[in-house]
Amino acid sequence: MREEEVDTSDIAELSPGAWENAARGKWYRPVKEAVSIRLDADVLSWLKSKGSGYQTRINALLREKMLQESAKRHR
Repeated sequence: MREEEVDTSDIAELSPGAWENAARGKWYRPVKEAVSIRLDADVLSWLKSKGSGYQTRINALLREKMLQESAKRHR
């Protein structure tokens, strides 16, 4: 069926605030790339002291900083 033939008359219109609490990119999973980095020993020790998943924490910290800087540029 072509798009022009689809009857949407029985679908209610969305209110202006319908998308207000929508979460953009909630299920987005960025492509991971293996890299080798050199960190100060005390920084690595601190990251590992928080339990398993220190690489995920490194990524989260870097992403937070990236988003902060990106937001500053777009103001």
